[in-house]
Amino acid sequence: MKRISILLAVLSSSIAFAEDRASAPNKPATPDEAKAFVKKLNEDLKRLWVKSSTAEWIKSTYITDDTERNAATANEEVMAYTTQAVKDAMRFTSLKLDPDTERMLYLLRVSSTLPAPEDAVKRQELAALAAKLEGLYGKGKYCQPPVAHNPPKPGGCLDLEQLSDIMDKSHDYNELLEAWTGWHTISREMRPLYSKLVGIANEGSRTIGFQNVGDLWRSGYDMTPADFEKETDRLWQQVKPLYDDLHCYVRSQLQKTYGKDKVPDGKPIPAHLLGNMWAQEWANIYPLVEPFKGQESLDVTSALKSLNYDEQKLVKLGESFFTSLGLDPLPKTFWERSMFKKPQDRDVVCHASAWDVTYNNDLRIKMCVKINEQDLVTVHHELGHDYYFHSYYKLPVLFQQGANDGFHEAIGDALTLSITPAYLKKLGLIKETPKDDKGLINVQMKDALEKVAFLPFGKLIDQWRWDVFSGKTPESEYNAAWWKLREKYQGVAAPVARSEADFDPGAKYHIPANVPYTRYFLARILQFQFHRALCKAAGHKGPLYTCSIYGNKKAGEKLRAMLALGASKPWPEALYAISGQKQMDATALLEYFKPLQGWLKTQNKTQTCGW
Repeated sequence: MKRISILLAVLSSSIAFAEDRASAPNKPATPDEAKAFVKKLNEDLKRLWVKSSTAEWIKSTYITDDTERNAATANEEVMAYTTQAVKDAMRFTSLKLDPDTERMLYLLRVSSTLPAPEDAVKRQELAALAAKLEGLYGKGKYCQPPVAHNPPKPGGCLDLEQLSDIMDKSHDYNELLEAWTGWHTISREMRPLYSKLVGIANEGSRTIGFQNVGDLWRSGYDMTPADFEKETDRLWQQVKPLYDDLHCYVRSQLQKTYGKDKVPDGKPIPAHLLGNMWAQEWANIYPLVEPFKGQESLDVTSALKSLNYDEQKLVKLGESFFTSLGLDPLPKTFWERSMFKKPQDRDVVCHASAWDVTYNNDLRIKMCVKINEQDLVTVHHELGHDYYFHSYYKLPVLFQQGANDGFHEAIGDALTLSITPAYLKKLGLIKETPKDDKGLINVQMKDALEKVAFLPFGKLIDQWRWDVFSGKTPESEYNAAWWKLREKYQGVAAPVARSEADFDPGAKYHIPANVPYTRYFLARILQFQFHRALCKAAGHKGPLYTCSIYGNKKAGEKLRAMLALGASKPWPEALYAISGQKQMDATALLEYFKPLQGWLKTQNKTQTCGW
């Protein structure tokens, strides 16, 4: 009944609007009509988005053919409505409108990351493809063949969580290689499906006035697509020298473990040796590259386990940071409806995500929490999304999003910069804070392996997709183009020969799930800009890397003021509200890591850097 009522509501809205146009085809549109249009638009979209997000939640926490089909049906309804609404809104483009109405019409136009054609059959196919691709990822497993042994060793199937444990902890070259190659087999069957998805979504983009999906995605930043691409290039050039210094040092240290025959000078680093399935963050190889041995332990993971943290207690720790700033506790329903632990009886998408399922403070997180430092940081990141949702959920639904998508990703990460050694000692997660420059360099190295190492990866994911969407990269070159960009930006190479029989981009969740990725690159930069601004509001004196805003209500007020804006203002205004700046700027990141960069340059003097 609910599905029928939603369809009838959407249909009646479309019919009524069509009848108005038919009865007075030459009658010019008015600002009042535009205002009424966006009011009805927000009501309709909220109903449809709630239905879609509910279906997505069920699919992500209980993967079956039925839940995939249900989610596809709900998403197809959203696609149909949005495509028609964008076309209908074009009659208001020449009008002088009030700021809120004008902004809502802009946000409508760029709201879909997967635009659908008008053709109902193609639209249904697009929704089914999207659900199938994400399902293939969530169900992906590498099945090891039996090994001839005495006694024989049986084969077994490993999922991403189990394979990631190997990538996280092992330093055995061949064991890492098997885990890496094993996981990258799960995406091969995605390739033809993904190619079909690109073609249909590009057709949908043209229907609403964009050249292709990449053009649509880059239009969502209050600037032209070309200007936005230039902006990401500018930010990358700001941070590239620091990344290059880190890469050179890390490669030299990995040579000590694996040998120069496997990690040669002047060459990209093999992708499976960096402690992460995608070589996107390198924190797990810290023991191999630690600058100064024998300093106070930074092993937060062991401390969490010795203090008997479980999944909920770890999330409670994250919540306590936000409440210390004067923000509200999470609602009771958060603790009842979230998924903190991987169920044993079904397939789920373990990739961490945050939700407001009903766009009405129905806050949740979905992740298979592990008791380690990495997930302590991830919990803060996901709760950052939830506190953003909480701050703007009373706004019209089109305004219920970040000022730009990079803002949403940056909030929780900005607060993790306040997880300083002094804060960790207060929690009992380390015994002593670093006493000298050696301790400082160790701490900064650990941070940089996560935050700086990620930067080129964050940029190249969408660079690959923009080229695919535009046709610059044809299907016949998907994998070659992927590794060309991995080498160009990251200085990372496939550890074994790859071919176009492989589809390595699909082994990264955001590709089959069609989640734009530049947001994460922007977030790595914005988080430091936010952190510097919040530290200033808190009255912090001293180097930026020593600042923690934990417990500071003034910083909390500054943060809340920006969060409450949602997407109601262009992002430069939201950025100004928190930082007094209207341009994204990486100088705060460089300021934060200044001690480390100076040390790296000294260490690298005798190395052959670059690749």
